[in-house]
Amino acid sequence: MSDTVNPMVYFKNEAPEVARAFDGLIQAISAQPGMDAKTRQMIYIGIKASQGDVDAVVAHVPMLKSAGGTRDELRDTILLSLTVSGIKGVVSCLPRALEMFDRI
Repeated sequence: MSDTVNPMVYFKNEAPEVARAFDGLIQAISAQPGMDAKTRQMIYIGIKASQGDVDAVVAHVPMLKSAGGTRDELRDTILLSLTVSGIKGVVSCLPRALEMFDRI
């Protein structure tokens, strides 16, 4: 994705009020006390992997790692999507996610 505009930057430039509202929603969800940041990131990565959204998975790997997530937890989070959504998300997301984890 290095040769294209970051889609979130594009979104914020094209629709700043909507982007601010979206950011507020994310902040409100993140402020809920029911789970820690690492668990949130693992759930998010698992959902995005099940959708085959490689860019979103890779973008959240640094957040998972900074929240204390391990390489094994990342791997297992993505693998968990296999039984629910099939192989596509695993084979498209797992290599790039682990490469990112190892690089940071």
